[in-house]
Amino acid sequence: MKHTKAFFIKLVMTIGVLFIVLSLFFGVSFADILIIGLILTIVAFIGDLFILPRIGGISATGADLVLAFLVIWALGSFLFDPDISAFSAALLASLFIAGGEFYYHKYLIDHLFENETERQVIDRKKNLITQTEFSDDFDKGVNSERHNNDQI
Repeated sequence: MKHTKAFFIKLVMTIGVLFIVLSLFFGVSFADILIIGLILTIVAFIGDLFILPRIGGISATGADLVLAFLVIWALGSFLFDPDISAFSAALLASLFIAGGEFYYHKYLIDHLFENETERQVIDRKKNLITQTEFSDDFDKGVNSERHNNDQI
């Protein structure tokens, strides 16, 4: 149920942003906005489920920015009228989507990944601690040579 709610929040946010940007500034039809919004939401949601817990919210927002740009640009070049710049529309829409994704990722971390994120953060700290070695060998060698020289 949490995944379904999170998916529909992302879908509404994505289609809302696309509607505002693409229809008001570029005159794209609502049918094209729905197609792009649905495909982008499905791809990005699957990416969020796997990428967000591993790389964190800011990096995942950057990945969503690139993904949104590429999807809107690719689909827009087929769906938009020839007089509409798919590049400009994709750039502007992806920037606004990335702004929404920043807050959406905070929601996912707090509500969907709450236990999983804490566990992964703890695991990362354990890995860092267990991979770090501390040694006094060099200090002991220097001190023991000084000590041995003092005795002579």
